Amino acid sequence: MASDPNPQKLTYADYLLIPEDGKRHEIIDGEHFVAPAPTLRHQRVVFELGRRLGNFVVRRKLGQVYSSPVDVLLSRTDVLQPDVLYISRERLGIATENNLNGPPDLVVEVLSDSTRRRDEVLKLHRYSELGVPEYWILDPVRRIAKLYRQGENGLRLVAELSAEAGDVLTTPLLSGLKIPLRTLFE
Repeated sequence: MASDPNPQKLTYADYLLIPEDGKRHEIIDGEHFVAPAPTLRHQRVVFELGRRLGNFVVRRKLGQVYSSPVDVLLSRTDVLQPDVLYISRERLGIATENNLNGPPDLVVEVLSDSTRRRDEVLKLHRYSELGVPEYWILDPVRRIAKLYRQGENGLRLVAELSAEAGDVLTTPLLSGLKIPLRTLFE
């Protein structure tokens, strides 16, 4: 039996039919992905980054910071749940009651063993194609951060930072933001 050369891609409507089961569901380029609950180390990094980034943004009234689970609709066949995201005040119109309808200004994924390939390959590719301006990948095991920014040909690696080197997360999106990597990976 031959496989279908044009398989049906899943959409947000299909996504809404997935029952709640405590797992993380995403649709990437029409394909359904499921991940188990993240580890405590993963969640500590997400919480610490969300807290520091959120405090910075809220104090300066620069927009909003959210942490997963938040549905981000990037296309008809792409529904992702980044670990942490930032939306600038000027772009808050993409936020609806139930989801974000368009790319956030900054997307952050914290690597887990079960999502490493997805975050470093599939999501990087989709975020690049679908217009996410900046993407950070945080690796709590290696204690590094990879920072990607949109260029002429999509997202490109602009920095690889290390907690051991004493590096600090910054971004041109948020002038004055300084988050020592060491504090995220403690």
